[in-house]
Amino acid sequence: MNRRSLMLGAAGAGVAASLPSLASAQGARWQFATPYPDGNFHTQNIREFVKDVEGAASGFNIVVHSNASLLRMPEIKRGVQTGQVQMGEILLSAYGNEDPMFEVDGIPMLVTSFTEARVLNGLQRPYVQARLARQGITLLYMVPWPQSGFYTNTPLATLEGLRGTKFRTFNAATQRFATLVGATPTLVQVAELAQAFATGVVNAMVTSAATGVDSQAWDYVKHFVPVGFTRTKNAVFCSTRALNALPAATQQAIRGAAERAEQRGWDLAEAEERARQQQLADRGMTVADPPPATLMEGLRKVGDTMIEEWVQKAGADGKKLVEDYRAAIGRQA
Repeated sequence: MNRRSLMLGAAGAGVAASLPSLASAQGARWQFATPYPDGNFHTQNIREFVKDVEGAASGFNIVVHSNASLLRMPEIKRGVQTGQVQMGEILLSAYGNEDPMFEVDGIPMLVTSFTEARVLNGLQRPYVQARLARQGITLLYMVPWPQSGFYTNTPLATLEGLRGTKFRTFNAATQRFATLVGATPTLVQVAELAQAFATGVVNAMVTSAATGVDSQAWDYVKHFVPVGFTRTKNAVFCSTRALNALPAATQQAIRGAAERAEQRGWDLAEAEERARQQQLADRGMTVADPPPATLMEGLRKVGDTMIEEWVQKAGADGKKLVEDYRAAIGRQA
């Protein structure tokens, strides 16, 4: 074989080797894992986000696997890190044991309105972005849940009513709350809620009206007390490596769609707060709104304790975040 043949062969091999990467860039298919069902507003927002991205990036597809059908929530973040999926959604505060800065919005009574939730979101974002970036993850957007409240089978007038209950938990903050009020904490994922109540694994919980509707709470509890316990956020993110492998235009399409999804998601959360609460009432549940003053007084005391504990755990970053937040909303410690 002469030199010219060798050169042509090498050039041809180089072109062939470049074809798969070119095809993957132009016609990539990403897998997106979320633990929430299709009827949930977070999932509906995700599908609008995906439609937005695919409309702006020709040949790029995102396959959404909802209701923990591909990965359960505890597996999603790791799945993105290892490349099992390229994109995922989690309840951020569920990862509080990994880093306290992920769980600040899960502290009871720290945030008591959507206005305050937006302030905390803006202040928390740089901390979350930095921590995820160190793990090879790019944060795309965060959307809150509507205010959470208590689900019980008897009227709840004080926190004493939760003593001795088998209390469903979903993050470190709810675990600590259950312990402080004398309940037995039990970790249960959203997809397993109805079964957990039906089998007696749990008999009380705190979560949003949206989750109550998703799990058809009227089949297993009678009372809902919306107390503004928290407005925890879901985080949607992707593999930084997978994102950087895409053409610049596709990357921009994803980031632009994420900005729009965040704004749309916040608007949906506010609408869901009213609509889902009414839906619980329409299904025969007793909705105690406004909640009893004695219950709220007890919640504020527990919340103050948990804020102090969290600041001690979160260190300098946590102290600065809470100070900046309180200064921004004008609330004293």
